[in-house]
Amino acid sequence: MRAEKEYKNWNEIKTNDSWGVFKIMGEFVEGYEKLAKIGPCVSIFGSARTKQDNPYYGLTERIAKRITDIGFGVITGGGPGIMEAANKGAFENGGTSVGLNIELPFEQQSNPYINRQNSIDFDYFFVRKVMFVKYAQGFVVMPGGFGTLDELFEAITLIQTKKIDKFPIILVGRAYWQGLYDWIKNTMAHERNISPDDLHLIELVDTEDEVVQILKNFYDQFAISPNF
Repeated sequence: MRAEKEYKNWNEIKTNDSWGVFKIMGEFVEGYEKLAKIGPCVSIFGSARTKQDNPYYGLTERIAKRITDIGFGVITGGGPGIMEAANKGAFENGGTSVGLNIELPFEQQSNPYINRQNSIDFDYFFVRKVMFVKYAQGFVVMPGGFGTLDELFEAITLIQTKKIDKFPIILVGRAYWQGLYDWIKNTMAHERNISPDDLHLIELVDTEDEVVQILKNFYDQFAISPNF
């Protein structure tokens, strides 16, 4: 049973905040040092609740395998569900499998399909999200919940505001994502809260072949050469 949370007084909070800066710096340094060595990767996101008998689990495995076939590694949040499927597909295909794990109230544990040297634990969500974006050459977004949406819209916003270079953002599962895409198009764009061109920042697909083709088409234009 989890121990009851103890609430700190204001002086304890201020002291912990000051020392917390060093812990944050440490997480950034560890992440940069490890991930800078792995080469080009694609980040795959999705629900931690997806079971192995769910069709999206098998599809994620196949996508990860195909991504490693064309020379990219795979980065996930390191947990169960879609993350496990992605790491499994990469790992069992001999590709680079990276897990950026984080301690959660729901006791997330690393899945067993992560290369040991490429497993990193985080305490801070914002540090972890920086690593997802900084070291990814593409986002593959499987069906997921609030965390998946958080990662999706952060990437879209960073590209839209030109804080990072454009890379492919691929939503897999039209049946799942079409409603969200239609709302963005018919409500957000219609109300002129985004530019019509912003709709081109995301792609909707259903198969591993489509995912791979989008990645290949995009990077055929650039000098990035995967080195796995």
